[in-house]
Amino acid sequence: MDAVRVALLREVLAGTEWVQATRRFAGTLRGAVTPHGGGLLLVGSAAYEPWHLAAHLDDEAAWSGLPELSPTLVRHRVPGGAPAHLAVGLGRLAAAGRGETLLVVTPEQPGAGLLERVHDARRNGATVLALDCGNRDLHALAHDALAAPPPPPDGTDDPPADLDLDTVQHLVSAAAGENSLPAPRRHRRFRDRLARLADGLTAPPPPRW
Repeated sequence: MDAVRVALLREVLAGTEWVQATRRFAGTLRGAVTPHGGGLLLVGSAAYEPWHLAAHLDDEAAWSGLPELSPTLVRHRVPGGAPAHLAVGLGRLAAAGRGETLLVVTPEQPGAGLLERVHDARRNGATVLALDCGNRDLHALAHDALAAPPPPPDGTDDPPADLDLDTVQHLVSAAAGENSLPAPRRHRRFRDRLARLADGLTAPPPPRW
């Protein structure tokens, strides 16, 4: 999702809690890593690895001139032959401590083993942030947390009420790399904003000269 689509999505969500909520959480993330020069660890659950968020934060780190935002992806299972930057296992969490930030991202239950490691990281002085669908045990361990709407039940095609965890991750990563907040805009009717988003996403690209 590029900057244009993020801007259009914010237009649609203007007047809801999500624009400010994602900016607030992004501010917490940025405020945690910047004073310490980085040390951002990103981990998901055993069944969910936040690859896309890792890539987007890495892009934002480069575009914004804030290398501190570039994360280390911590993996539950590291396959043989994985490159060094994709070969960091859960043992890294045991070494997490003061000056480091642990961001836990998962749409499902994190599991007792992960929660125990997160607890140990916090006890050792790491800042713990959670981006999930509202797990109470994880939120109890986090210094700050943001919960996206949960996914629809299995066997249904109903979308979440507002947006899903993947979209929230896009908004958070984009906001984390922003140098300043845009000027507030006047509220428009939701259907008008939705129509503008649809037009923007389906319009053909401009001609290249």
